[in-house]
Amino acid sequence: MKSVVLGASLAAVVASAAVADVTYSFDHATWTGFNFSEAFAAGSLAGTLTGASINVTLDASVSWTYADDLTIYVAGTPLATGGALQCGGYSSLSAGQRYYWPNGGFSAPGTTSIGTVNFATGIDLTGSAMSVWVGNGYGAQGTSGTWTGSVTLHGVNAVPAPGAIALLGVAGLVSRRRRA
Repeated sequence: MKSVVLGASLAAVVASAAVADVTYSFDHATWTGFNFSEAFAAGSLAGTLTGASINVTLDASVSWTYADDLTIYVAGTPLATGGALQCGGYSSLSAGQRYYWPNGGFSAPGTTSIGTVNFATGIDLTGSAMSVWVGNGYGAQGTSGTWTGSVTLHGVNAVPAPGAIALLGVAGLVSRRRRA
């Protein structure tokens, strides 16, 4: 009976994770023009990316970097132009889909960019060779911005590491063991 309850509980946890969004948070992160950090490596997300939300504050700006220049970019590794998606940023990375944040078009420290963008075409990231990058989408030479906040990706969830899956399997085997 205990193993049935444990199995049902694990199934509920796995099912609830299937509809979760993922969030990438940062504190005083600085990116110069067209520099990005890999927020989620290829294969680390599953599901269809249907939209994104931003909630950031521009802490510092050099050479007119705006709050809404913070960019989510979906592309392969190594990073190159011509990816699947660019959301945010003044300068074009020649992505297949391009969107702008609904606000944040100022360079004054303390400017916020808060809002959600829904994509016309979802991007299937399950088993994909594409990474999700976050950085400065204003590519002029000598620019930089420092942001605090987060971006949330809608419609995807983090793929559990192989070690976590193995631990669930071991827990299932231990729960099935009978007492002597």
